[in-house]
Amino acid sequence: MNQVILVTGGAGYIGSHTCKVLAQNSFQPVTIDNLVNGHKWAVNWGDMINGDIRDGHLLDSVFKKYQPCAVIHFAGFAYVRESIVNPGIYYENNVCGSISLLEAMRRNNCQNIIFSSSCATYGIPDTIPITENCPQKPISPYGRSKLMIEKILKDYQHAYGVNYVILRYFNAAGADPDGEIGEKHDPETHIIPLLIQTALKKRSCFEIFGTKFSTYDGTAIRDFIHVTDLAEAHLLSLQYLLDSGQSQTMNIGSGKGYSVKDIIKQICTISNAGIDFKESPANPGDPPILIANADKSYKILNWKPSRSNIEDIIQSAWKWELLLHDPTKRKM
Repeated sequence: MNQVILVTGGAGYIGSHTCKVLAQNSFQPVTIDNLVNGHKWAVNWGDMINGDIRDGHLLDSVFKKYQPCAVIHFAGFAYVRESIVNPGIYYENNVCGSISLLEAMRRNNCQNIIFSSSCATYGIPDTIPITENCPQKPISPYGRSKLMIEKILKDYQHAYGVNYVILRYFNAAGADPDGEIGEKHDPETHIIPLLIQTALKKRSCFEIFGTKFSTYDGTAIRDFIHVTDLAEAHLLSLQYLLDSGQSQTMNIGSGKGYSVKDIIKQICTISNAGIDFKESPANPGDPPILIANADKSYKILNWKPSRSNIEDIIQSAWKWELLLHDPTKRKM
């Protein structure tokens, strides 16, 4: 029988892609998701439990039934601007939910967890590219919630022997190469689907926040990582922990940066369409450049992104968006 992995937030964008990669590699993913931001149609690999990780009784029943050997923890809110307006739900959902999960793991003798952290824990970095040793100075409640969970995991490791891999990843993008799952947020906040929807005339205009950054074209630069490469980093982290690896914190990124205007040009080329956009002031505290140094994950996990050149990312996202907006080709 395949080893069971409990995937919190497995109905979400990154979680669903990770469930597929797990199933392809002889693991049995079991998803728990409250479907606030996830989608039932994205759970195609393994069982699905509709529930909240803050419900300790539900977690105990899931652990007793499935007896997972590890947890991959994606569940949490992830909208930076929303976290600034309503920080309470971020600390309640992200931090309290993680503590509830960790306590259920303790009660049920599950000692391995992979945590979905973020480059948002760095805030505005002092140096580029960003290594894991860069100071963590988050500038949003979302980033602070992720950093709090990182610290809690380290305390649980010291006190209770919980083994963890913390993955701080950069801008997840793209879609499953087979077209089975992809990105669908409400509201959508990610640049590539927003731009593709604008090229498809599903949106009238794209808004560039910030054109006076100290970058080569004045727009912000980000490190994009294909979602399937990211899912494979979780698989390798799982295999590492199950092979008695020590707790680690690692960046996951491509090591390459692309500006907002670079992405616009690429999507115009792929779509053969023009994109209307307007320029607006930068969001307060928005970093001009975020690029990962992921050497540690290359060394420890032997992980290297194979789909994360920007052309492949955008092509996969474009194909997914066409499926998403054509009801004759896809049911959801």
